[in-house]
Amino acid sequence: MKFLIIDTYYPSFLKSFRHKYPESLGMSYQEQRQFLLDQKFGTSDFYSGNFKKLGHQAEDIIVNDLYLQFRWAQERNFFVSESRFKARMRVLLRAYHLLGPPRWIQEIALAQIQEYKPDIIYIHNLTIFSPDYFQKIKKQCQFVVGQIACPLPPKIYWENYDLIVTSFPHFVQRFRQQGIKSEYLKIAFEPHILDLVSKQPRIYNVSFIGSYSYHHKGGTQILEDVARKVKVDFWGLKQFFMSPFSPIGRRYHGSAWGLDMYTLLAQSRIVINRHIGAAQNYANNMRLYESTGMGALLITDMKDNLNHLFHIGKEIIAYSDVEDLVDKIRYYLEHEKERAEIAQAGQQRTLQEHTYENRMKELLTILAKYL
Repeated sequence: MKFLIIDTYYPSFLKSFRHKYPESLGMSYQEQRQFLLDQKFGTSDFYSGNFKKLGHQAEDIIVNDLYLQFRWAQERNFFVSESRFKARMRVLLRAYHLLGPPRWIQEIALAQIQEYKPDIIYIHNLTIFSPDYFQKIKKQCQFVVGQIACPLPPKIYWENYDLIVTSFPHFVQRFRQQGIKSEYLKIAFEPHILDLVSKQPRIYNVSFIGSYSYHHKGGTQILEDVARKVKVDFWGLKQFFMSPFSPIGRRYHGSAWGLDMYTLLAQSRIVINRHIGAAQNYANNMRLYESTGMGALLITDMKDNLNHLFHIGKEIIAYSDVEDLVDKIRYYLEHEKERAEIAQAGQQRTLQEHTYENRMKELLTILAKYL
């Protein structure tokens, strides 16, 4: 089969990437895209790379990278109706929810789809195409799959997908009750990362790398409470509404993306995890697999399905509340041998079971039910 993976990247990451590598602007489309994928942000080329390994064709499009997508259009003399200025402002303001998806994103993506002629389109962001443009896209291929692991957008954005996969078990039934085909697919870890990040000394006792947005406010409160009692090093996307007096700020080191993030995980003895409110009572997020994959001891919030993913107490540690989290951090900092044994067992579980190659095999099995 021929897959086209359509993804969006955080604007903050794209901005930092272009600032760090200004020479990328002089590259061809193919060179820019590969350079961007090589940063290993998000799911990077983990889907496409493993589809290829399994004998399929696959390509990636990062649809909201202004420079990358305009380079594609420039190389093909493709006219974009939206001005560069207006397009840039939409990206910088992150106002998709107010202005709708930028027209240039949709125009170029549709042209790319028409050129590539995929059998299956896999879309990581359900709101990147307006409902009318989505109908145009559906006509270009056999099957369109959407993926979600965040708060649900309005129904108009997802009601016409052929299938929606989600790492939220409770979303599956919700979609099915709305008449939408839906399947459960867990997130994973890409073992190749271990070849790209050299063995690191574990110089950080306790770390957290993530977002502090409105949707994470419950988890942010937990992190603040913990930071008042033990030393935690923080990285991630800091939001404007976080209090300047937050204890997170005392040991906040800025953003960390892609390989930089993986390096920090490899340098951490303990990694704290907490889930977004939309996850409810289910464990699902990327940090479960990224942290264990890099060999850190994961201490995560207790969830109903957690023991289906890892053996609690032997491969990871779970906490029930702030006091429990603080107690367990202190315990495992004082018992290094035990910490290291559990961390190693967690890493082995991830490398054996929770890999993107395994997930793509699962996804192919799912697709076979509907095609």
